Amino acid sequence: MSDTTRNRANPLSILNSDGRPHPVENVLAIGIFVVGMVSFVLGIVLRNEAGTGAGLRITTTATGLVSLLVGLYAQMVSATREQRVLIVAGIIAGFVGLAIGLSRGGF
Repeated sequence: MSDTTRNRANPLSILNSDGRPHPVENVLAIGIFVVGMVSFVLGIVLRNEAGTGAGLRITTTATGLVSLLVGLYAQMVSATREQRVLIVAGIIAGFVGLAIGLSRGGF
């Protein structure tokens, strides 16, 4: 049973399925996912709350746009499938946040 679990010193090593380290691509993939989720959550708050200010609309729209544009670049330079899964999830979440922000008058 000892061969069923792997000892991983680096928590980001789960993104390195090819056995080689990709530190820049890993940080970029996780960053896109986090920014996309922030945009998504802010978009849901913006959609459900009536008295939100202009700052929330602009923040939601800006984080969604950053997630979308940087995510497209990150998709081109990604090295493993696991990175691409995180990047696409971040792009989709960022797009939803961007769309909700624009529909509420962002930018």
